[in-house]
Amino acid sequence: MANIKSAIKRIDVTKRQTLKNKSKKSELKTLTKKFDLAIEENRLDDASELLKLLDKKLKKAATQSVIHDNAASRKLSKLTVKLNEARA
Repeated sequence: MANIKSAIKRIDVTKRQTLKNKSKKSELKTLTKKFDLAIEENRLDDASELLKLLDKKLKKAATQSVIHDNAASRKLSKLTVKLNEARA
């Protein structure tokens, strides 16, 4: 355990940030699962709306350094391709 006051404070800050990041990642995973389910059930309108929401959430998470910029772009691209294939 840290003895220095600043180190103790940093530990507390890190715990708070970890909880926030975990929550945001969990939300992204949930939305992705809902998107996949909509594709499987052939609800393309719902999937399209979810993709717009996911786009916004992924870019915001990347901006806030919850996930890497390239990871957000890669996931968004993968989901877009999946939706386009379902429409074809």
